[in-house]
Amino acid sequence: MEAILDFVNSSGFALFTQGDNWKCLLMLVIACGLLYLGIVKKFEPLLLVPIAFGMLITNLPGANMYHEIFFAGGHIHWDLIGGAPVTQAFLNELAAVDVSDAVLATATVGQAITPGLIDILYLGVKLGIYPCLIFMGVGAMTDFGPLIANPKSLLLGAAAQLGIFMTFVGCRLSGIFSSAQAGSIGIIGGADGPTAIYGATMLAPELLGPIAVAAYSYMALVPVIQPPIMRLLTTEEERKIVMKPLRQVSKTEKIVFPIMVAMFVALLVPSAAPLIACLMLGNLFKECGVVERLSKTVQNELINIVTIFLGVSVGATATGRTFLSLQTIAIMLMGIVAFGFGTAGGVVLAKIMNLFLKEKINPLIGSAGVSAVPMAARVSQVEGQKANPSNFLLMHAMGPNVAGVIGSAIAAGVMISLFG
Repeated sequence: MEAILDFVNSSGFALFTQGDNWKCLLMLVIACGLLYLGIVKKFEPLLLVPIAFGMLITNLPGANMYHEIFFAGGHIHWDLIGGAPVTQAFLNELAAVDVSDAVLATATVGQAITPGLIDILYLGVKLGIYPCLIFMGVGAMTDFGPLIANPKSLLLGAAAQLGIFMTFVGCRLSGIFSSAQAGSIGIIGGADGPTAIYGATMLAPELLGPIAVAAYSYMALVPVIQPPIMRLLTTEEERKIVMKPLRQVSKTEKIVFPIMVAMFVALLVPSAAPLIACLMLGNLFKECGVVERLSKTVQNELINIVTIFLGVSVGATATGRTFLSLQTIAIMLMGIVAFGFGTAGGVVLAKIMNLFLKEKINPLIGSAGVSAVPMAARVSQVEGQKANPSNFLLMHAMGPNVAGVIGSAIAAGVMISLFG
């Protein structure tokens, strides 16, 4: 009978009644809600489903798949992962850098913690490996031809990063977030999930879970968030503007472009070099025509495997003790602000450029400067055809769209350089 009672008391069901484990129960409900959005509503399912499932398993009491103490204070504590016991000096050191009491309570002096599955997978996030590999796959699936054919669209991609910097200012003025945290939250406005995760890992790892959920949730809502802003900032006549077909881009141009961008950005913003280098390497695989096997692998097997590892391990950081807070609510709200300003920035700059250009730009393509590829470009196309059924803006919008990918990585590099 005593053995049976011990078994019951050690089960996850019994652990729900202990301490603040009620938060885990609430997180399970949130995880199931995100699974519903990913599976039934098809909101960014390729990443929302793994993230939600990671959130699910990390909040099962007693599963011990993820231990926040291994990564407390923004650093990887290799000695603990290797089996060294927790010391009082170590806990005091963490307390001195404002690690929450809830995280400190997960370890006791003299305890040797056995790493769980997610602890090992999360190292790829913490070391910045997964986001860079995903960028390599994105590069291999991206055609930079529209950007090369119309270099002016690079300005629209840059303008759409307004959301990042406006959100940073808003977060700092709120008094809730530090500069590093504000910088990582602002990157949500780039509408680039891997970049948001990379920035959060470098600047505010304690906010990684909420930032990842906000970034991918709002990316999925781009077709809902952007159109009202686009219509508000443009007139009917502006939305009817028909743009001339883009010129044909040569193969040489497409090969030289990733090489030159990788060198230029790495020299300009060294902190962005890992993301940009991987993005451009993937694109070079695609365009050079001599490494077809590598290109196909990067576009398919590699990016799919890394997406699973990234999603599950990032979702696992959203534990009840860290996710359920005022900061999480603020992050979700600031995410909307970020997307709104990003969309507005691109549209407004396109309107300003039209004051000086002989060949007018349809301002709707400016909204595609956020780097949700190719979703934001499709939104521009849909809105353009509503105003003028004979209007085809998709390829024109792809220029700012892919420029936004580069721009968000550069913006993240700037934030990391300033506050990392």
